[in-house]
Amino acid sequence: MSKLKAIRESKGLSQAKLSEISGVNIRMIQHYEQGYKDINKAQAITLYQVANALDCKIEDILNLEGVDN
Repeated sequence: MSKLKAIRESKGLSQAKLSEISGVNIRMIQHYEQGYKDINKAQAITLYQVANALDCKIEDILNLEGVDN
């Protein structure tokens, strides 16, 4: 399960509701959750909007395992 999906579900939000709150297209949210798109390569504004809607830090939704810092 993606970190984004885990956080979204822990907040009790559907993909549609997260899309509505964040202003990010539901299809993009679906693609990030299912791994069709790499959330680590998302635009900064998209990451900000999603993290803000979930009341978490951007790094909480990124997949940082195996990434050199």
